Amino acid sequence: MAAGAAGAAPVDEELTALVKRHAEAQGSFDLATLKAITAENYVEISPVGEVDPREKMLSFYAPEQKRPSPQLKVDEPLVRVFGDSAVIYTRISYTMGAGETARTFAMRAGYVAQLKDGKWLLVSAQYTGIRPPKS
Repeated sequence: MAAGAAGAAPVDEELTALVKRHAEAQGSFDLATLKAITAENYVEISPVGEVDPREKMLSFYAPEQKRPSPQLKVDEPLVRVFGDSAVIYTRISYTMGAGETARTFAMRAGYVAQLKDGKWLLVSAQYTGIRPPKS
């Protein structure tokens, strides 16, 4: 069991890096990266509950759509690998503005990845808003 756990750590790190790369590519409207790391059958559930196939997601991040993005932080990863499939959960925190006017909000993101031809690709993502703490 120890050998399996030790072998899982690099895969966990690779999958965590994949979802971080995905979040950063969305933030910077990096269409080439989004195409490279998502499967053809990728589907995304937006924070408002819309089901977006890959083409709709890619069109949202087209260069002509680019606008200023908030700073983001990806943390609290939880990875579960099931053979050539994996589920990755994380928290994504966004900060808009700076100083006194800065506003922060966060979401939980759940991803499914599949190992295809030796490369992990995202096949789905689902985002759920996290309520801010009560003041």
